Amino acid sequence: MRWAGREGSSNVEDRRSMKSAGAVGGGGLLVALLVVVFSIMRGGDPGQALQDGVRQLQQQAAQGGAGAQAGAGPVVASEAEQELAEFVKVVLKDTEDVWNDLFPRLVGKEYQEPKLILFRNATSSGCGHASSAVGPFYCPADLQVYLDLAFFEEMRTKFKAPGDFACAYVVAHEVGHHVQNLLGLSAEVQSRQAQLSKAEANKLSVRLELQADFLAGVWAHHADRAKRILEAGDVEEALNAAQQIGDDTLQRQATGQVMPDSFTHGTAKQRQRWFNEGLQSGDLSDLNLLFELDYNRL
Repeated sequence: MRWAGREGSSNVEDRRSMKSAGAVGGGGLLVALLVVVFSIMRGGDPGQALQDGVRQLQQQAAQGGAGAQAGAGPVVASEAEQELAEFVKVVLKDTEDVWNDLFPRLVGKEYQEPKLILFRNATSSGCGHASSAVGPFYCPADLQVYLDLAFFEEMRTKFKAPGDFACAYVVAHEVGHHVQNLLGLSAEVQSRQAQLSKAEANKLSVRLELQADFLAGVWAHHADRAKRILEAGDVEEALNAAQQIGDDTLQRQATGQVMPDSFTHGTAKQRQRWFNEGLQSGDLSDLNLLFELDYNRL
């Protein structure tokens, strides 16, 4: 991906040098439980999820337990990590440029740019205490994207999804959730889910996640037209990433079984399809198609 030398976003808050404030008592235990739940939802092994939860408690204890206060100092980062941080800023700026152009045409009002929070291990968010164990995520309560840069190394080693554009796809996907939130789609889905069984609610989650993949593709389409960001192999990197983080792929690797009723993000083929749909067309008129199609046709 062509990104070096281009302007980065000013909407990035760097918390990598901050200690995470929070108790190791009730609050810390809640965080550990959330780590376990999120890991299992993403297809993880329950035993490994429990180990991650225990490790989260150990990290909090090392940071001072209930008496730990959030404090900041200079960011101590390797050259490679700092380059990743600059890369993320450029990708976020690219999303801002695309959505500042497209969003007013879609809904007739200005786009509200999200802030992206860089952190290590854990931090606080408008959605509660956040752990890097759950991966990158968007919090609709504070309109912010949260990212531990270590996830990109995990993509390369654990998920076998290397490449800068694979990382850009992840950022664009989370920004896609921000677009959904601004459009009221996230709240609508949550409202509908409250009236459904767990399996049917999961199907709505899948549609929402695939729509974020579609929006990531729409971003890539327009960013490339405006700035020629794509290089040979970039699209393949993103499609490989979509395959490696599909629910069926993750579940098969973790347990040897695939449980469709527990899918929350979509299969590898679905994620590839809808990212590619957005990439090829760049057409926002297809935004709600995912909620109109029969689920088995996704």
